[in-house]
Amino acid sequence: MSIEICWIIVVMLILFAIFDLIVGVTNDAVNFLNSSIGSKAAPFRIIMMIASIGILTGVTFSAGMMEVARKGIFHPELFTMPELLIIFLAVMLTDVLLLDLFNTHGLPTSTTVSIVFELLGAAVALSMIKLAAHADSGLGLLDYINSTKAIKIVLGILLSIIVAFASGALVQFISRLIFTFNYEKRLKYYGALWGGVALTVITFFILVKGAKGATFMDEQMVTWIKTHSFTIMGGIFVISAIILQIMISVFKINILKPIVLVGTFALAMAFAANDLVNFIGVPMAGWNAFKTALTSSDPLNITMGALAGKVPTQTVLMLIAGAIMVVTLWISRKARTVSETEINLGQQDEGMERFESVWLSRRIVNLFHSLFTSIKAIAPPVIGRIVARRLSPISGDNHAGGMKKPSFDLLRASVNLMVASAVVSMATSLKLPLSTTYVTFMVAMGASFSDQAWGRESAVYRVTGVLTVIGGWFMTALIAFVVSFISGNIIYHFKMYGVVCLIIFVFLMIHRNKKYHEGHEKTKEEINIYHLEKVEDFQSSVSATFDHIAVHLQGIRRSLGTAFDALFQEDLETLRTHRRKVKQFQVHSNIIIANIFKVLRLLQRGDHKGSFNYYQIIRRLQKLNDGYRDIVIRSSRHVANRHKGLLSAQIEELKEIKTEILYILEQVQIAFNKKDIVDCNHIAARFHYLKDLVDEYNANQIARIREESSKTRLSIMYYAISGNCVMMAKQTVKLLEIFNEALPSKNGGTNTCKNLHLD
Repeated sequence: MSIEICWIIVVMLILFAIFDLIVGVTNDAVNFLNSSIGSKAAPFRIIMMIASIGILTGVTFSAGMMEVARKGIFHPELFTMPELLIIFLAVMLTDVLLLDLFNTHGLPTSTTVSIVFELLGAAVALSMIKLAAHADSGLGLLDYINSTKAIKIVLGILLSIIVAFASGALVQFISRLIFTFNYEKRLKYYGALWGGVALTVITFFILVKGAKGATFMDEQMVTWIKTHSFTIMGGIFVISAIILQIMISVFKINILKPIVLVGTFALAMAFAANDLVNFIGVPMAGWNAFKTALTSSDPLNITMGALAGKVPTQTVLMLIAGAIMVVTLWISRKARTVSETEINLGQQDEGMERFESVWLSRRIVNLFHSLFTSIKAIAPPVIGRIVARRLSPISGDNHAGGMKKPSFDLLRASVNLMVASAVVSMATSLKLPLSTTYVTFMVAMGASFSDQAWGRESAVYRVTGVLTVIGGWFMTALIAFVVSFISGNIIYHFKMYGVVCLIIFVFLMIHRNKKYHEGHEKTKEEINIYHLEKVEDFQSSVSATFDHIAVHLQGIRRSLGTAFDALFQEDLETLRTHRRKVKQFQVHSNIIIANIFKVLRLLQRGDHKGSFNYYQIIRRLQKLNDGYRDIVIRSSRHVANRHKGLLSAQIEELKEIKTEILYILEQVQIAFNKKDIVDCNHIAARFHYLKDLVDEYNANQIARIREESSKTRLSIMYYAISGNCVMMAKQTVKLLEIFNEALPSKNGGTNTCKNLHLD
């Protein structure tokens, strides 16, 4: 490898450092934003400004962490400069690809785990190449790899999962016992003391423990801080407690809000200090190796033992990296997608669950249910009653001022930030690059567990979500090692040709992920259409329900029409596309039904004595979805199994049935959109015509069965589709009947939907 190629690789490392900062912050913004955003501690812009300042401050504390990339995973003195550049380029290519993939799917993964196992994979690849070329060197694979440090890092990461969850659960349990869910009253009496402890813990770990990694502190200043740490802690506690008490007594301020904002700053700072190495540590190590090699007489063959020593880090470079991170934080849309996963899994109330139940989550929930039942049986009843009373959540649908209710309250948000920032900052002070993602995620899950957010209605789904995220972490390690190992081999053997091919592959994958994410965002926006943020006025809420049903009917009508055509043409790809939409429509329906429950609770509280059967929408929607789902799944399965296609006579009959069901769906959708009564007798007449049509065609089908022109599977599917169309048409007309009774005509029309005799 020539010096010119080494120059090209160094430039590429710098460019990839910028790109890695972007995808890395997109993934890790969840770590310090979720508690303040989920609890609505302040307006979004204020939260972002505080986090930005925390990042810029934190990057100056990360100098000690930079040593991990240079000598934490392998022994640099056994590699030449070109070999190290190959390792570092393989790492950066893999890291950008891996993080962008996880960001696209909204799963928070660990940038620390990815960088550690990428370094390990690429280092193993180059070590094996060197061993094969120098079999008589007397060295083994473990001589090249810093196995002791690597094992320490991995064990630290795994231990952090347990420590973070247990710490979050314990601190939240104690905090909730003290303050309960109705914490505002108790904050007046001892909130300042609790807040003083929180701020002291946060400041101690960041200032005292993190000082020795700061680029702007000399050795004398660090020594003074360490010597007077208890004095500093006592002073912080006294001053913060006095200030918080003044805020409570004089200014009537909810002190949890400033505590959460300080915690957001602290965790953003701890994140930048601990995780900056994951983004720029490798490129900086590559630059240091290249610069050191150029000073020697034989730059291509000199070993890099100089990297094993202390290498000074420039504060300016840190601040430039911090500025890129801040800009990314403000403009990245994928960061919002990743954040939603943790907020959804930790929300206090029931809601739309992103994950399904699996057998392992059910077993875990059953195990803990049995454990807590046994504890309750042996615990004194009086203690059980006291704990249950103090841990009883406050019910309520809406937040003050008509705003959407926060996913969790400020007390839990402050615990999340306090515990997470303490654990991360302590690890930084020990130069142990544990995962901020693991820590903050598991602290949040532990706190939500103590808060009983994982109730009987949501526990299995939340546990599935946690298992999915943790499983993704292990996949991160495996993928990072394998891909980096392969990339290192490709770059070594194919030189620049291999580099160019890998870069093209990475950017093609990023482009593909971008397209996928745009589609995901579009789907998410469609789902958000159905959410009723405020359910205050009864009549407007009912009107909004029918607006949502109109959109739902339109989607089902279009999908059903396309699925029919795909069945006629045996177009398996189109049928599979619409089979994937079945779950999407089910989610839409569930949200509409959840909104109906909100309206019904409003109906119960208010003086609304309407005689209409608004609640029957739930049953009608469920049956409508069942019919649509059965048609699409049966059609997809029939074509996928390569069974005999529909007969020409069956196709012609189903085309007429299709025309009628789509017409009924469209007319009811139009009525809901216009908010005006239509001629229900006309719609009912079309329903009866469809029913008679199906009866006639079913008789034709019997004749085909007798003459054996229609086989069993084909006949079953035909009857199922025609029967589902009749059922869907009936439920749609019933929805129109409910609509006419719930929302009288704007033009004074009369309800013609009564006594239609649809059965």
